[in-house]
Amino acid sequence: MKNLLKNFAVLFVVLFVLLGVFGYWQSTQQTDNTIAINELVTFINNEDVERIEVDGSKILVFLKSGDEKEAQKELGESFSELMNNYGVAGEQLATIPVEVKADSSNSLFFTTILPIALPLLLFIGIIWFMTRQVQGANSKAMTFGQSQVRDSSKLGNKKVTFKDVAGMHEAKEEVMEIVEFLKTPKKFLSLGAKIPKGVLMIGPPGTGKTLLARAIAGEAQVPFFLISGSEFVEMFVGVGASRVRDLFRKAKKSAPCIIFIDEIDAVGRQRGAGLGGSHDEREQTLNQILVEMDGFESDTNVIVIAATNRPDVLDPALLRPGRFDRRVTLDNPDIAERSEILKIHAANKPLAKDVDLKRVAERTPGFSGADLANLLNEAAIWAARKNRKEILQQDILDSIEKVLLGPERKSRIFSEKERNITAYHEAAHALVAFHTPSSDPVQKISIISRGRAGGYTLRMPENDRYYRSRTEFLSDMAVALAGHAVEKDVFGEVSTGPSSDLQQVSKLAKAFVTQFGMSERLAPRAFGQREEMVFLGKEIHERRDYSEKTAQLIDEEVSRIVGEAYDTARELLHEHRTQLDAVVKVLLEKETIERDEFDAIMNGKQQQADAPKSEDAQSE
Repeated sequence: MKNLLKNFAVLFVVLFVLLGVFGYWQSTQQTDNTIAINELVTFINNEDVERIEVDGSKILVFLKSGDEKEAQKELGESFSELMNNYGVAGEQLATIPVEVKADSSNSLFFTTILPIALPLLLFIGIIWFMTRQVQGANSKAMTFGQSQVRDSSKLGNKKVTFKDVAGMHEAKEEVMEIVEFLKTPKKFLSLGAKIPKGVLMIGPPGTGKTLLARAIAGEAQVPFFLISGSEFVEMFVGVGASRVRDLFRKAKKSAPCIIFIDEIDAVGRQRGAGLGGSHDEREQTLNQILVEMDGFESDTNVIVIAATNRPDVLDPALLRPGRFDRRVTLDNPDIAERSEILKIHAANKPLAKDVDLKRVAERTPGFSGADLANLLNEAAIWAARKNRKEILQQDILDSIEKVLLGPERKSRIFSEKERNITAYHEAAHALVAFHTPSSDPVQKISIISRGRAGGYTLRMPENDRYYRSRTEFLSDMAVALAGHAVEKDVFGEVSTGPSSDLQQVSKLAKAFVTQFGMSERLAPRAFGQREEMVFLGKEIHERRDYSEKTAQLIDEEVSRIVGEAYDTARELLHEHRTQLDAVVKVLLEKETIERDEFDAIMNGKQQQADAPKSEDAQSE
């Protein structure tokens, strides 16, 4: 309505201006030289007229004195009849040259037709425009309940198959029978097998849930409908359920096909946990999804694939057999899968001969497929900024640190005292990690600021790990507390640098006692129940299932474990102080130490530690 009033006001102003211009044009046509017919007769009788031009209703009179006069006559009356009616003899007119011009259609249009037609046309235009606006609003209202589903086959996207999906070997085997069912449903139906109605893909963000769903559709060569769970829910009650009905109606027309609902937890959260009651719009949408999945005919080849990284909050009715029959778990890739993923993302990038993707895979444990794609993209951007034609191995390794910690902050200038504190802090982390059993090996040490960190010690496991032992937890706590211990011993006081380390240790020690049951003083059980308040988003409420006395024991045990880890770090620092000072000296000189050079210092090979600076170190 606001746009309608605005457009109407614009048209009204335009009409007003046009009428004003036309009125001004007409007024300029009326000059002081206009005379009456009887005056014209007087000029003729006095023989003052040199010649006369007749143009429609206008009579232009050119006098012998050089003046020009204009008279008006009726359109249907000729000039000779007019003069005869005024008693002008033919002999008098014969002596005056009279030129009669043909009627000008333009003059007739501007003087007679346009003043009447222009307001009428503008009025009709306004009525037509307003009608179109009302029809458009009505059509939008009629389509408000339709789903905004996108058919990937009509979007011009590249066809994705299992060859484009690296890793996920078990997941691809799990969904392969779905592809076969879509290709040859009669083979299964003849044996009484029913098509799986729903597949739930569970995994952390970036593990390739959407990519795998597109690959299923590409392998089966069927339409692929993509929609997000949040697109169902609107502010108006019933819209979400209407869109669900429209989505499944479109899918049945295109069967066999696949419906992919991304982030289904937006509408599939457990019912009854919120404040909206049974009439909540989200719950009505979920109810409609449940009804549609139950209403599938046995011969309808429509499969619903949903993705979520929060399966714990989904409604039990959504997960029962007959709805989401299959659950496919996608984890972060291991080292072999990371190598395959890197090869796919590096296919269209010019890599230098020194690039070893296997080494990159070793340096990226815990990276998802999306993280690896972002890693190579950052390396390509960095190489382009350096005006290189190829991506070097160092570009990729630097991009790992950028993805993990953020970009280098070379503009942050530390004082000499702060550089010494940072060097001892990072060197202590590395030294304790080197001499602590079960600790991850140190890959790099740097006192160059990245992100919010003043420096960093990069530790990466040599192999993928799925379980962690008690010894590994204690080693990690000792490594994290080494920065605090060395600052207190070397400088006599502690700065704010170890604050993040203390938070990490406190969180790890509490989990060590309350979740993993690794405390020797307490029973091997879990203490506390963590519950998510669904209607409050991510807020976690921990409900105590133990007494105050047990809580005191938990606090004492956490403090004891942290204290023992702290003592372990201090003992190692005192015992290997010479190595610590050697690492600090090299750090202050080069700012960065790679793994080979660090191992050389730890093993007493000072000639390698004192080697000339590399080109990369000098550039940093």
